[in-house]
Amino acid sequence: MPQSRQIPVFDGHNDLLLRLHLAPHRRERIWLTGEGRGHLDLPRMRSGGFVGGLFAIYVPSPRDTSLGNFETLMDHPPYDLPLPAAVPQSEAQAAVLSMAAHMIWMQESSRGAFRICRTMAEIEAARASSVIAGVMHLEGAEAIDPDLLSLHAFHAMGLRSLGPVWSRPTIFGHGVPFRYPSSPDTGPGLTEAGKRLVKECNALGIVIDLSHLNEAGFDDVASLSDAPLVASHSNAHAVTPSSRNLTDRQLAAIRETRGIVGLNFATVFLREDGKRAPEIGWEPVLRHLDHLISVLGEDHVGFGSDFDGATVPEGIGDVTGLPALQQALRRHGYDDALLEKLCWRNWLAVLRRSWGS
Repeated sequence: MPQSRQIPVFDGHNDLLLRLHLAPHRRERIWLTGEGRGHLDLPRMRSGGFVGGLFAIYVPSPRDTSLGNFETLMDHPPYDLPLPAAVPQSEAQAAVLSMAAHMIWMQESSRGAFRICRTMAEIEAARASSVIAGVMHLEGAEAIDPDLLSLHAFHAMGLRSLGPVWSRPTIFGHGVPFRYPSSPDTGPGLTEAGKRLVKECNALGIVIDLSHLNEAGFDDVASLSDAPLVASHSNAHAVTPSSRNLTDRQLAAIRETRGIVGLNFATVFLREDGKRAPEIGWEPVLRHLDHLISVLGEDHVGFGSDFDGATVPEGIGDVTGLPALQQALRRHGYDDALLEKLCWRNWLAVLRRSWGS
């Protein structure tokens, strides 16, 4: 059988910046040379065909032992994990600035191999010159003030995608808890400040990410936003009934706006039993992709790996497992035209529709 070609991947979500933020003394090994940990580093990105994506800036919650160990609890469904308290803006801003600075350092230290991109023209130029394109994404808007002045500052730094919440509450809205089994209808939606945030993101050309919003918040964004609806790393609730996954009604709303859903590789959102264990084979991945494509259409599905932020299937393992994923999809009957859409074309198309350039 002839060797299948490796298709480049533009990914909707990763947490590499959090690894750098938590271990700055190891940043050269984490990013430049690789240390055999985590899912991402520059050498493995090149090996796995990772050509770009949205790099999340996520503010970690202060450690609270009363909340228990999330990962242990996810090993034993059913579960309903208590959400951490809101993070004060001053604390959040310090963490966000640290991770934004690390992303700038990634660009400066890579000797031209990685570039922060603010426009489609910059992404296309990076792709043409075999440079990894990084889009700055804010996962949870705790660092932004209610008057939205800091939103403009972050936009000037390169911010082009934003999720109003990461599950825990913010002044802008309410996230969906980590609950299995559960619907995503878990509480109130956007606040008045959150509605202003949506409109200002539209004006600035900042993608609004629906992953981690509950159903009411999703509906609020859908009614307010004039941009394509985007869920950067979410799966199908019809396959795995986790609160974090999207119902068919939500998927249809995304399709109607010509938006996108990035398939989340996190096993807790792939496995039908809601467990975290990575020993799952390819079937759960295939079931989710088949369902997403059946509801959204093949032009509105991509990948949102959650690399460095979740346990992923053992068949993927890390970014170097992307070619194995492609081979599994080929065996399942996906041709290269469809694979190209899933791997990179759909993400670039929705960013073009969102940014306009």
